[in-house]
Amino acid sequence: MARRVKSRVSRILQRLGTSTCTRPQAEERVTVQVPETKPAPVSTPGDVEEPASPPDSIIIPDLVSHCDFSLHCNPKVETAVEESKAWLFEHGQLGEKRKNAFRGLKAGELTSMCYPYAEFDRLRVCCDFMNYLFHLDDLSDDMTHLGTRSVADDIMNTLYCPNAHESNTRVSTLTRDYWKRLIKEGSPGAQQRFMTTMDLFFQAITIQAKDRRDGVIPDLDPYIAVRRDTSGCKPCWALIEYANGLDIPDEVMEHPVVEALGEAANDLVTWSNDIFSYNREQVKGDTHNMIVILMKHRGLDLQSSVDYVGDMCKRSIDRFIAEREHLPSWGPEIDEQVMIYIDGLADWIVGSLHWSFDSERYFGKLGLKVKATRRVTLYPRAA
Repeated sequence: MARRVKSRVSRILQRLGTSTCTRPQAEERVTVQVPETKPAPVSTPGDVEEPASPPDSIIIPDLVSHCDFSLHCNPKVETAVEESKAWLFEHGQLGEKRKNAFRGLKAGELTSMCYPYAEFDRLRVCCDFMNYLFHLDDLSDDMTHLGTRSVADDIMNTLYCPNAHESNTRVSTLTRDYWKRLIKEGSPGAQQRFMTTMDLFFQAITIQAKDRRDGVIPDLDPYIAVRRDTSGCKPCWALIEYANGLDIPDEVMEHPVVEALGEAANDLVTWSNDIFSYNREQVKGDTHNMIVILMKHRGLDLQSSVDYVGDMCKRSIDRFIAEREHLPSWGPEIDEQVMIYIDGLADWIVGSLHWSFDSERYFGKLGLKVKATRRVTLYPRAA
């Protein structure tokens, strides 16, 4: 088993440009030395005349080089990934097309980068939730607001009453299974934050579904407010507590600096995702994306909108670094737990950036090429 684990970790590191890895003895955490990314030219207004026809490509921002956080990979990733995929395929009853998409998604690899300290059982729960969350995201794309409400009621009732809520739907079965494992070891605070933020997630995707039905493209500020919940990041922040066995008091988690750090991490993950997912979304005419909103409401062209969002992403990383310097002290024991939590947010920032190119979800099999060149060739819009 040790050889298989090392093999999976080594393959991940090789895809990220590193051929060797060292597993720390005390913490079983693998540190990745990320190679520098050479900057590519970014277009600015006035450099060239606007083409008469729509552009056939965009240059995405170099967010990887802007983020100098250490990238880590949980060495227990091999078994957790395989078991979690089997779990989703069985209980979610996925067809072959969706199975292939999930194999290319590599959600388990994302989980291993975002929860690198987790022991196996906790890592497995996090892997299951990550696969489940992407599954919900794909399902919600085709739902009306009434459909999202129905699914939300089913899932939230399962979370609040896992033994009493009687439902045999696929999503309820998946929810009940991972949730019963999580509540065995998760702190009461982490459990409550998970449930509360899942409720916010469903409220937000219901708003998104209504906008999609009505053809509404919201302005930037209301979009940002909703997007912070449609991202699903907030429940993942609660999983940082669970994965690391933390029990942080509510008053600490609700401190303005701690909340600001979570928001900065959320913004980076979410806004960068709007850039990375733009190509696959524009094919379907999906308008719930910051790039589309800037073109619609701010009058920017496509490349200028991409650059604008990229600058916002970089500022969110800078904001995270600045806020981290202002953390107060709650005493040695709590301070240690808070630092583990904040490090977990940093793991999410850097892990999500690298995973976005390693996964096939956004750039197909060209992710590493896009990572190097930063040029994305746009798919033709569906007729």
